This record gives sequence, structure tokens and C-alpha cells, in this order.
Amino acid sequence: MSFKKVLVLAPHTDDGELGAGGFISKLIEDGADVYYMAFSTAEESVPEGFPKDILKTEVRAATKVLGVKDENVIIFNYQVRKLNYARQEILEELIKFKRVHQDIDLVLLPSINDIHQDHSTIANEGIRAFKTKSIFSYELIWNNLSFNTQSYISLEEKHINKKIDALKEYKSQGFRDYLSADFIRSLAVARGVQFGVKYAETFEVVRLSIK
Repeated sequence: MSFKKVLVLAPHTDDGELGAGGFISKLIEDGADVYYMAFSTAEESVPEGFPKDILKTEVRAATKVLGVKDENVIIFNYQVRKLNYARQEILEELIKFKRVHQDIDLVLLPSINDIHQDHSTIANEGIRAFKTKSIFSYELIWNNLSFNTQSYISLEEKHINKKIDALKEYKSQGFRDYLSADFIRSLAVARGVQFGVKYAETFEVVRLSIK
């Protein structure tokens, strides 16, 4: 199965790369047109010494490393940890996007088992908006109380390196342990062992749409 037009929904600017950076890199390498939609630049959480809007710059740099076209990166500025307050507005933005891009054939979003309030909002509204499309949920293990490893994507060294390089663009977030190269590579190796390959990412299959 190949996907030609893919939408990544990221509650915060680095979530898509963390959960699916290797797969995004592979999709683009295989010719897919990938769109990346980030809903919060978390200005309230930016460390001292960085501009409040630094994550807008960093997400464009990170997605560029993965191969996403700059014009395909859509950034909203909803307040971090309060996306649920704008649930209907977010749903309407997603439906507006779908009307323009009716040929989207895969949506990547957080797991419905993700306990972060912003992540669960984007998961639920994304499923609501794109219920007729194929939908895979990506893994963010520090927020997942459970995760169903229903689908594995085999990755090569180059895909993992691109994922690591992309996450290095988040210099304002470098203190977070889940952004470290060791963690990213270790998780890819662990998922690879489960799948019988060197590296992998795993996804929950929310819906598989074959038309």
C-alpha cells in the first residue's frame, strides 16, 4: 500500500516528528506529498532566553529536514494545554482543510489513549474530521498509558538519522530527555526487534480506508 497525500496533525510543534519522523521521511522519499499542521507553539512554555515564537521557526526547520515543503507547514497559535477550549474551532479548521484537500489518503495523529489534554483533543477532532480516510495514531510513550502496536513501518538508518537531525532543530527544547538521539534510536531499535527489522516505528490503526 502506498500513500500519495498525507496530513500530520501535531498538537504541539514537535509531536509529529517525535511520533512519526521516520515514517514522514520515508513517505516523502517514496513521493508522497506531506502536510504538517501544528496547533500550538506553546509560547507559555518556551524557556527564558528564547523568543516566545521560537517554535514557529524551529518547526519549519525541523520539518524541512524531513523533506516537508515549507508551504505545506500550517501553524496555528492556540494556547498550550487549552486546545480543548477551542475544540469546535479546531474541528472547523480541519474540515476546511479537508474540503480543499479531498484527496488526502492518510492522516497521522496522536493516540486516543494519549492522556495529554491537547493530544487527546487533536486525536478526537482529527478522527471526527477525517473519519472516511485512513488514520494511523503515532506513539508518544511518555503520554500513552497503553498503545496498540497494530502496524509497524520498517525504517532504514537514513530515516532514523533524519528524525534525529530534525529534532535537533528544536534547540529551545533540547533539555527534554525524549528529544535525545539515544532515546529516539533506542525506541526505533526496540520496535524493530518486535517487527524483525533493524529499525521501526509503530502505529495504532484507527481506520484503514481502501477505495
